Amino acid sequence: MRILKPLRRLPAVILLLPLALSVALIASARLSAGQPLTPPPQHAQPEPSPRSAEAAIRSVLNTQVAAWNRGDIDGFMQGYANSPQTTFLGSTIAHGYAPILARYHAAYATRAQMGTLHFTDLSVRLLPCSSGDVEYAIVTGHFHLDRSQHGTAARNDGIFSLLWHREPTGWKILLDHTS
Repeated sequence: MRILKPLRRLPAVILLLPLALSVALIASARLSAGQPLTPPPQHAQPEPSPRSAEAAIRSVLNTQVAAWNRGDIDGFMQGYANSPQTTFLGSTIAHGYAPILARYHAAYATRAQMGTLHFTDLSVRLLPCSSGDVEYAIVTGHFHLDRSQHGTAARNDGIFSLLWHREPTGWKILLDHTS
């Protein structure tokens, strides 16, 4: 107890100095190792499990099919990222949500030209980042349109590959390559 009595007389700042030096050393070591001092920002949604991520993407696809089959192109497009970087590759290339939406409206001007959409052979491949978080996915499959009329889009069948991104509002298509 004799040793502690003199320590009580020292200012609190001096007593906290070893703790402050320890924190500084740890922070320096983390920075030199390339680790951030603060945790990375959290997504608006909790990190999904692989099953729930795939289920969420399949749910968006089912919502798109339902919108298409009731003649709702705007509803179908809700599965796409509303961004100038969103890209559609088919017989032409369109960049941006608005031009892609306009392309769909022009190619499928009537309900009869839209027909009934079916997706088959769907494959969802989740793409984890280096952190292990799943923020991107690739979906491939076949499409078929049962329809009685054709607009500028003459094909009834084809294949597609979609690049998806997990946004704060949910999974959205960034790139659609349909042929």
